Amino acid sequence: MRKRARAGGLLSFPLALACLAAGAGAPAEAGAQLRPSYDYGQWVSPAFEGWVENEDGTIDILFGYMNRNWLEELHVPVGPENRFLGGEADLGQPTRFLPRRNRFVFKVRAPEGLTEDDEIVWELTTYRETQRAYASIKPDFRLDNVAIMSETGSLGAGTSDAETRANIPPSIRLEGDAERTARVGEPVELVAVVTDDGVPERSERADGPPEDATPEELLARALRPPVRVTVAKSNALHFTWFPYRGGGAVELDPPQVKPWEDTRPFQNSPWSPMWVAPVVPEDGRWAATATFFEPGEYVLRGRADDGGLYADVEVRVRVEPPDVE
Repeated sequence: MRKRARAGGLLSFPLALACLAAGAGAPAEAGAQLRPSYDYGQWVSPAFEGWVENEDGTIDILFGYMNRNWLEELHVPVGPENRFLGGEADLGQPTRFLPRRNRFVFKVRAPEGLTEDDEIVWELTTYRETQRAYASIKPDFRLDNVAIMSETGSLGAGTSDAETRANIPPSIRLEGDAERTARVGEPVELVAVVTDDGVPERSERADGPPEDATPEELLARALRPPVRVTVAKSNALHFTWFPYRGGGAVELDPPQVKPWEDTRPFQNSPWSPMWVAPVVPEDGRWAATATFFEPGEYVLRGRADDGGLYADVEVRVRVEPPDVE
């Protein structure tokens, strides 16, 4: 199953662009660096990102994951296939796994008495592949804001200045209750008020390509090889909702910025070439609706992201069957 071809035998978008590049005179050796790309059927690996020390001396351990699929979102409820080992199985991990690389997805407060020799282990099984992330508070894994900004792609490797180092995460105020009840097909209104310090400055990359760019220029820019050893991300304040727990389809309106690293050109993702960042509301109120199509318990995660640092908020929604007249 791990080697299943993509549906219909179609090329994924990155591979299709690579083929175009080959036809446009790209170096022949570039083809030797291609890797198989899948939309469906691949497993998810949990990831230990590092740990941070809070102002009160407590420690948060940060986790993310890598979903090897470009399209498939997997749902793995908390239980034998999605658990922490050696204690409480549910420590707030996601049950909905978005495509590709998702960094700094959630944090676990380190228990009192945890030592450098101890490990906190997140185990995840998808497509019969069991993967584990082993977390510890060894000094080498300590993170600060500059390291986080570098890992997400806001900064180049080893790059910072005094203003960037002073960046603080956005803050979020949720309007309405953090726990809601809705029915299938009934839109749920979501409003988050976001404030930020304006750091880092909005990057030119976040404005997308020039309006007068020709198709040939757009293609050349889309095929331009990366110039950084780390992932590249546009710096621009934005807010996005995404499903964090729950297995049913969720329709978000307007379409939300992707919180995952979609590096394909022309995608609604700050990691995508030609991404155009949304306009920041003057009053800081980011409004959206979520519509659910299956009954169940859901958690929607809202993330405010200035390009470098982020803040999260959650809304729990109990979705009941539609009214039957």
